Amino acid sequence: MRAIADKLLDLCESHAEEIAQQWCKYLTTSSRTSSYRRIPKEKCIHQAVFLYKNLKQMYFSDNPYEEVVRFLEQSQYVEDIYGRGIPLHEGIYALIMMRREIWVFADFQALFTTMVDMHRTAETINRTILLFDYAMYIVTQKYQEMAKG
Repeated sequence: MRAIADKLLDLCESHAEEIAQQWCKYLTTSSRTSSYRRIPKEKCIHQAVFLYKNLKQMYFSDNPYEEVVRFLEQSQYVEDIYGRGIPLHEGIYALIMMRREIWVFADFQALFTTMVDMHRTAETINRTILLFDYAMYIVTQKYQEMAKG
């Protein structure tokens, strides 16, 4: 499984800017994330690039939950979306789309071609989904704390 995960995560890291640009383009044109139109494109892209370049570290961490907490603190994702007035549901949807762009890009690259690759890819997808699930939980919790003051 590690070889498949490495392949995907290396792809994310080496093409972080390209994947992030696609993510940002989607966010700024989608009716589900209209608040993102107010964010400068460079800031939007920077958020995703930072995640894509750190995904491998979170993925292979012995304690992925704590690694996601650390990442979110370091990136100040919650403080940024809250401070810019991005509604929580849009901030969460942005994470969902950030995750989706990984798979869209990997599929476009025809990264996984054999049945064995595809089976191992499913395992990698599940672990990646877990990381984003942690992020959504943490973002929701922290955003609500910030909203309470």
